[in-house]
Amino acid sequence: MPSPASHWSHDVFHAIKARDIATVCTVPDGGLTNLLDLIEADGKIGLVTLSSEQEGIGIATGCWLGGQRAMIAMQSSGVGNCINALGLPLAFRAPCLMLVTMRGQWGEFNPWQVPMGQAAKPTMEAMGVKCFPVDRAEEVGETFAAAADLAFNSRTSAAVLVSQRIVGAKGFGQK
Repeated sequence: MPSPASHWSHDVFHAIKARDIATVCTVPDGGLTNLLDLIEADGKIGLVTLSSEQEGIGIATGCWLGGQRAMIAMQSSGVGNCINALGLPLAFRAPCLMLVTMRGQWGEFNPWQVPMGQAAKPTMEAMGVKCFPVDRAEEVGETFAAAADLAFNSRTSAAVLVSQRIVGAKGFGQK
């Protein structure tokens, strides 16, 4: 088990800071806890808790149109909530950067998580999102940095899909 200082979230946090991402929109998830704690402790990045993931698409697009960078951090079950909303950044040629912790893969206990976990990548790709799956914790940070650069420099949508193998399988009673 990696020490807290070497958790992949630290690499992602540094990439967020290096790219001047001003706002992180999220529906909190256990797989994102370390990253969200780092952002909250920093106090310089706006952390917006959403009631539904699709709201983050509108906020990220609005931030871009207002001259700032934003991203969305969510679990794969929230991807289905975003499909229609992903047309907004496309229409405005605005970047939409997403960090998605996956469910429905490695050792999943909840059968409800499997369909969206399996459909997240092809569904986002059908909406023009460039997807970057990651299966090794030590590659999450560099993959996120590359996806962020692609999104912001090319004004496109990009998602890093952090494998359930990295975030761990959950059991009943866990967040």
